[in-house]
Amino acid sequence: MFEPRWKTTLKALLYLSPALIVIAVFVIYPMFRSVWISFFKDYNIFKHTGSGFGLDNYKWVLNDGRFILALKNTTIYTIVVVPVSVVIALFTAVLLNSKMKGMKLFETLYFLPYITNLIAIGLAFKFIFNSTYGILNRILGLFGIDTIMWLNDPKYSLPALIIFGIWSGLAFKIVVFLAGIQGINKQYYQAAKIDNTSRWRTFTKITMPMLSPMIFYIGIISFIGALKTYVEVVGLYGNNPGPADTAMTIVYYVYDLFYGANEPPRAAAASVILFLIILVFTFIQLRASKKRVQY
Repeated sequence: MFEPRWKTTLKALLYLSPALIVIAVFVIYPMFRSVWISFFKDYNIFKHTGSGFGLDNYKWVLNDGRFILALKNTTIYTIVVVPVSVVIALFTAVLLNSKMKGMKLFETLYFLPYITNLIAIGLAFKFIFNSTYGILNRILGLFGIDTIMWLNDPKYSLPALIIFGIWSGLAFKIVVFLAGIQGINKQYYQAAKIDNTSRWRTFTKITMPMLSPMIFYIGIISFIGALKTYVEVVGLYGNNPGPADTAMTIVYYVYDLFYGANEPPRAAAASVILFLIILVFTFIQLRASKKRVQY
């Protein structure tokens, strides 16, 4: 006999309780606390007391030039990094899936950046982007391109961050796409081979449709991750988000308000605005995926 539904539900909750407690304490409570703090003009986070309840913090943040700049930088970063990294990762996964020697070694090498600390990788990219002895400028010099001040010129600070962001996000995407490709039934490719179908047509008519749910999944988490970019900025620029704040993202802006300017209510308001932006665009992407992905 099956156990009553309430007993199985209670048993499941009992097993999940350690994880649920951690989520409640470190995710749900801070989230609601941030929303609550954001409505106070002045708030003491140690005494849990505040004054001046209202929407002043939201008005201040939305009219702050640094927030507008951070929003612009984050938007450009997201629009470029997400599609470019997804396309590169997908084609790399297809290449790795081909019958080639040492494929397992390549899989390991591509996955290494995912388990390496981003701050450490950022320090390595500082040397790559260095205007004096950086390898990137040396390579560009071979093609007659003059030295570029990647980390010191306001015109190139955001492009440098974008390049770093694309590279740092490839590892996880490649491994996920590779697993998805290897899970596709080989009979589809055998039938395409019998029909003498070109590789490009095989990719667009078999691989892409079969991977579409995974592509949308990677797109959503990449989009959310790009909007929350912070470690990459610190890795490249430290405590200064590029010359004239040209590489500042929204999360860095929130961090700077909280710790730099000592304005917890305004930082909380900015974080709530970011949460709403992520929520809206994630909802749009989910609706789009339901319309386009056919199971």
